[in-house]
Amino acid sequence: MKAVMWTGAERMSVIDHPLPEPEANEVLIKVSHVGICGSDLEGYLGHNSLRHPPLLMGHEFSGTIVGFGGGSGSGESAEAGSSEGGSASSENTAALALGDRVVVNPLIHCGACPRCIRGQFNLCDRRRIIGIHRPGAYAEHIAVPAAQVVRIPEGLTDLRASLTEPLACSLRAARRAMATVPMGNVAIIGAGAIGLLSAFSARLLGAGKIFVLDNNPLRLKHVAELGFDGAVDSSDADAVAAMLKASGPKGIDVVIDAAGFSVTRSLAKRIVNTGGTIMNIGLGSGESVLPVNDMIRSETTVLGSFCYAPQDFADALELLAAGKVTEAGWTTIRPLADGPACFASLVRGEVPHGKIILEV
Repeated sequence: MKAVMWTGAERMSVIDHPLPEPEANEVLIKVSHVGICGSDLEGYLGHNSLRHPPLLMGHEFSGTIVGFGGGSGSGESAEAGSSEGGSASSENTAALALGDRVVVNPLIHCGACPRCIRGQFNLCDRRRIIGIHRPGAYAEHIAVPAAQVVRIPEGLTDLRASLTEPLACSLRAARRAMATVPMGNVAIIGAGAIGLLSAFSARLLGAGKIFVLDNNPLRLKHVAELGFDGAVDSSDADAVAAMLKASGPKGIDVVIDAAGFSVTRSLAKRIVNTGGTIMNIGLGSGESVLPVNDMIRSETTVLGSFCYAPQDFADALELLAAGKVTEAGWTTIRPLADGPACFASLVRGEVPHGKIILEV
């Protein structure tokens, strides 16, 4: 099969790769669409400590079941039971069958550690992620635990369904950030996919005004067309001041940092209200210097959000099926063979749209 293999910092190529063989309680999926995640881009650059080359990345994907491993059933259907702990949802209680269109929750949890016992599956002590700890979906086929598989509702396209994973991440972050001020004004730092999906989520959750900040002119031009209350150049002090004025007496109650660099974390503190909330979802820098004494005196709530719970994943899929979030106007579709070129373009900042999705 054809696959896109990452072999080192800024080294990626299309290769011929052996077809994966699903093990017991696993399914073989013919990949349809797979998104390029910002964390994959950090891995491509050699900045991500979890990803080690050579690796098939890719954890945001949809596809069709074309085979079963031993112990997964008769070859025509399978019960999606637990494998490597799994994170089965109610959807997984029904039998899977050849030809089922599916998405995959890539976050595998053990089910037995203290975090899992508390229901914090995304924080599992022994979590494994498809596309990081095992081969991902930048390939024509992928083998995954059956417990991670969720059917795509009828009427939902494979393309749109491939957005389930990143939407689940953003939905969780926005929900937690807005819990105490559900109608507050929200500023999103970073106009990549997670930032835009956080903005869409904030809109669905009833946010007042929504501003999206970035320092890439191409992205800002695109964001301005998406109907938010402002596309703000984060590197321009006057533009930031104009945003704060436009926010009115309410100011900015919530900042969601979808970039995660020292400069964006500092910016978040500067623009958020006294008593406001900063949600960190971007993983750009490992460490940052922040004015902690001022944050104490202003009772700034600082949160982090990592991945999602099974309910977030299920809710994201439902929102996509209902057309509440779509791919229209902010995604670019490219063939799998263009994967290496797409990564290179993203590094150069040449992609105005928030998301590249590879069609397999």
